Amino acid sequence: MTEREKMLAGQLYDCGDSELLTQWHKAKDLVRDYNQTDSADSGKKEKILNELLGKKGRNLWITAPFFVDYGNNIYFGNNCEVNMNCTFLDDNIIRIGDNALIAPNVQIYTAFHPTNAFDRFGEPKEDGSFEFCKTQTAPVTIGDHVWIGGGAIIMPGVTIGNNVVIGAGSVVTRDIPDNTIAYGSPCRVMRENK
Repeated sequence: MTEREKMLAGQLYDCGDSELLTQWHKAKDLVRDYNQTDSADSGKKEKILNELLGKKGRNLWITAPFFVDYGNNIYFGNNCEVNMNCTFLDDNIIRIGDNALIAPNVQIYTAFHPTNAFDRFGEPKEDGSFEFCKTQTAPVTIGDHVWIGGGAIIMPGVTIGNNVVIGAGSVVTRDIPDNTIAYGSPCRVMRENK
């Protein structure tokens, strides 16, 4: 099993693997180019996003700056907007449905590390240095017609249902069901969204 296969399966993997680092550097270069593209140059931005993302639907709007780990694990539906300064750590799949609105400074994480330091780094080398930190992942799924408020953090393994509003500044640590408004740290359902 390759390190990428382990990564997508949620197993401990080595993010210093050469295949993963190659994709990571490619994504960083593409994101740099995207973030430096003239705001009105929709053709160039479209070309970069087609190369960067796993899939994108029609009418995707991402305001720069935008940050990713690999890019190719991010899947957008139709009519989505991502506002400025969002970070998507797509070490596993991030799937976003149709008509999603993602406010500024939203962070979506699929990666996490063992809590035990030895499990994260292993034995030090003879020179005292360590290997890359060991990592695990869990996918994030965001349904259709979802609005995620500014500064929200979506943790690994979370599924957000359809027609959901996540309040600004929320930390989403567990699944949020369809047709609800949820907020807080940790985020919890506060009422129905009719």
